[in-house]
Amino acid sequence: MAKPRIFISSTFYDLRQVRSDLDRFIKELGYEPVLNELGNIAYGKDEKLEEYCYKEISNVDILVSIVGGRYGSESQHQNVSISQMEFKTALELNKQVYIFIDKNVNAEYQTYLLNKKNKEIKYRFADNIKIYEFIEFLENLPNNNNIHSFESSLDIVQYLKEQWAGLFQRFLAEQPRIKEISLLKGIEGTAKTLNQLVSFLTEERKDRDSAIQDILLSNHPAMEEVRSKLNVNYRVYFISKDELTEWLSARGYKYVDPDFLFNDDDYYEYIHTDYRLKKKFILKVKKDIFNDDGKLKVFTKIDWRDNFIILSSQDLEQSQEDDLPF
Repeated sequence: MAKPRIFISSTFYDLRQVRSDLDRFIKELGYEPVLNELGNIAYGKDEKLEEYCYKEISNVDILVSIVGGRYGSESQHQNVSISQMEFKTALELNKQVYIFIDKNVNAEYQTYLLNKKNKEIKYRFADNIKIYEFIEFLENLPNNNNIHSFESSLDIVQYLKEQWAGLFQRFLAEQPRIKEISLLKGIEGTAKTLNQLVSFLTEERKDRDSAIQDILLSNHPAMEEVRSKLNVNYRVYFISKDELTEWLSARGYKYVDPDFLFNDDDYYEYIHTDYRLKKKFILKVKKDIFNDDGKLKVFTKIDWRDNFIILSSQDLEQSQEDDLPF
């Protein structure tokens, strides 16, 4: 199972106990710590060792940067230390970072801010002024600069526990929203497709009115209404009264002559007799949904009414049952 990989970035000799404590803490959580002194970074022969540290950062999930009083080894890049360059690499790769600054160094940083132009001043808790320049760089970052001071490794451990617990809680809270986001993306994609379709039909095609009508007819509510009322498990399609009559005939519904004495003048009627159920089913289709040529008129779901298609049933009379041929 994949584990979060946590890169510990700091100078070594002055912070080796802190690094050791963090290594143990991260392993206890079931995560994977990455520390160069423990052989967690694969070094090659073709480049300087620091380059492999920077490359390894692309394979981690989080970088923990610890700033103490020692500047450390100079990087071959940008006139900064190796640990500072590790942090900048994580920023460039958009990794989640946590920054911890030694309490004494952080306090003395305020003295640095008041005396930046004084090149003669000596600082007690930092062996190189570039440490304070780096802290100033950190504080001026627009984002991803979660800075916290520490006195011991316990302060770092406690803070990371709270932060990572918060990340996990946020992850759980966001899970129900994933389906909502997926649905919204689907709606967005459908809307985009419809916009493109409308644009194509209205701007490019000479017979656009006919094409739009074809699209609307293909999703006509009358088809779904017939399918639902007759309990058909496949898609029903017709665009005229004759096609509907032919389809219903295949399912045993006989068309009733409009001149029949008891026929409703507002509806076309179709009758199906089910001797097994001892029932007669009457399907009534509003004449107004067809034009004078018998073609299906365009209706949207908003315009559609429940009384346009009606299905009713009657019990068969005894005389009709006696007509059975067996």
